[in-house]
Amino acid sequence: MIIILKPEATEAEIALVVKKIESYGLAAHISKGTERTIIGAIGDERVLQEGPLEAFPFVEEVLPILKPYKLASREFKPDGSIVNVDGVLVGGRQVVVMAGPCAVESREGLLQIAQYVKSGGGRILRGGAYKPRTSPYTFQGLGEEGLAYLAEAKRATGLPIATELMDSRDADAVYQYADLIQIGARNMQNFKLLTEVGSRRKPVLLKRGSSSTVKELLLAAEYILSEGNYDVILCERGIRTFEDATRNTLDLSAVPLIKRLSHLPVVVDPSHGTGKWHLVSPMALAAVAAGADGIMVEIHPHPEEALSDGPQALLPGTFETLMSELRGVAQAVGRSL
Repeated sequence: MIIILKPEATEAEIALVVKKIESYGLAAHISKGTERTIIGAIGDERVLQEGPLEAFPFVEEVLPILKPYKLASREFKPDGSIVNVDGVLVGGRQVVVMAGPCAVESREGLLQIAQYVKSGGGRILRGGAYKPRTSPYTFQGLGEEGLAYLAEAKRATGLPIATELMDSRDADAVYQYADLIQIGARNMQNFKLLTEVGSRRKPVLLKRGSSSTVKELLLAAEYILSEGNYDVILCERGIRTFEDATRNTLDLSAVPLIKRLSHLPVVVDPSHGTGKWHLVSPMALAAVAAGADGIMVEIHPHPEEALSDGPQALLPGTFETLMSELRGVAQAVGRSL
């Protein structure tokens, strides 16, 4: 249930509504928009029938949220959310490009790629220190050593760092270095891990599971939001279908759909979505045209030597060309890069 307050409602009146909600054993979540403050009452809303909140003169309206995801719903925050990743705003007018290697392989290699990302116009450096791989015999990442290399790359370029957290036992190490905590597709429904990142105060990039519906993605985000962390970015990275010509089927229809259903920013990962480098640029352009707030792509100077996902990595020159093309599409849809 959401409680919409009148524009002139004071901080003291907001606190009074929160206190009333909590007195019924419900959790109160506050969303402040440009014109209205909305308070979400989460729990068994039937108890509110005993004492209608409309009785407060500064309450404009009380409405039920019919969707199972309450805090992630567009009703809870009609204006849309903007997530601040160490100074880079995701969800505003500017389309944010996150780029880097699939996995951190070496210090020198990462520093070189970070410079490519910076010079090409990327805003966030992505790179995996811990790598979830289908086979236990393939490269699993450098772990904390890789995190230290990411931190050095940030010092060299000023780019915020996005990296994946796979296990809550690694949380302290990852949080020490990362600016954006990625929850990968395999962990989208790892609810204990979602609760862990929800209880901490750093932005989270939540990737859609390969067999998950949009509803399930939003419910996964709800776990994070319900713990008090409202800085959540959703990522469409392809789903598994009968089609085997590409690694996954990139569901670009999910972008405008999610933005209609939810206030959370949405980025698209065409690298994992297609698995083929020559499809990454067309799908990235299409994603921006569809309304994506950001793009996440993989780049590598020597894809044939990459220890992880070489076939989907862009060469630095191809990345530069993509960035130029993205600027044109972003401008065409009223945004910037």
